[in-house]
Amino acid sequence: MITIMKETLEKDKPERIAKRIAAAGLCSRRDAERWIADGRVRVNGEILTTPARTVTRDDRIEVDGRPLPAAQTLRLFRYHKPPGLVTTARDEQGRPTVFDSLPKRLPRLISIGRLDLNTEGLLLLTTSGALARTLEHPKTGWKRTYSVRAYGTPDPKTIEKIRAGITLEGIRYAPADLVFETEGNRNNWLEITLTEGKNREVRKLLNAAGLQVNRLIRTSYGPYELDRLVRNEIQEIKGDELSYILPLME
Repeated sequence: MITIMKETLEKDKPERIAKRIAAAGLCSRRDAERWIADGRVRVNGEILTTPARTVTRDDRIEVDGRPLPAAQTLRLFRYHKPPGLVTTARDEQGRPTVFDSLPKRLPRLISIGRLDLNTEGLLLLTTSGALARTLEHPKTGWKRTYSVRAYGTPDPKTIEKIRAGITLEGIRYAPADLVFETEGNRNNWLEITLTEGKNREVRKLLNAAGLQVNRLIRTSYGPYELDRLVRNEIQEIKGDELSYILPLME
């Protein structure tokens, strides 16, 4: 199990207080900023009034009068998200979330990217905000593959544009690998692989080609696959499988 992240190795480098609190696994950065506004955080005995404060390893940080724990051990999980869950810690509309469905024994986890309400399949979760941000970024080069069922008759010219890279409503989408597995008058099954994962990208691309997505399943994210996970099952990634993320932490 990996116990030290790059962000914690750079001990002498000043960093924002909210980032340090989040790395300890107490809450998200946004929540940490709220805690600071509520006067719950002290640095060297001083109650903070702004999250703009930077700290180093020599600063004494307290939250609610207790010393800040050390940064959390890095852990990585794969989860089979069912449709009907939102990928947020809290939902203003009161809809059930991915995190509501997880076993209570798990540490606080952060999603690596998101799947929208009706999308199912592989969702990676981690204890490290830094790792989440790294794996979400297109420059990491990790591809996302989806199995898609879509209704309609595809427009061949638009399909070729999607494969080459296309601009829709002023947004540029990188080339996507797209392979039709079955084609029919009612439903088509296809596999699409993306390098960016923009908001609702698969649905927007296929809609432009005359296809209406009615089932969307993420089957892989980088080297990690959904494999045989059943809906709502979570499995920790350990051992050799963690080797994929080691170069990203250097």
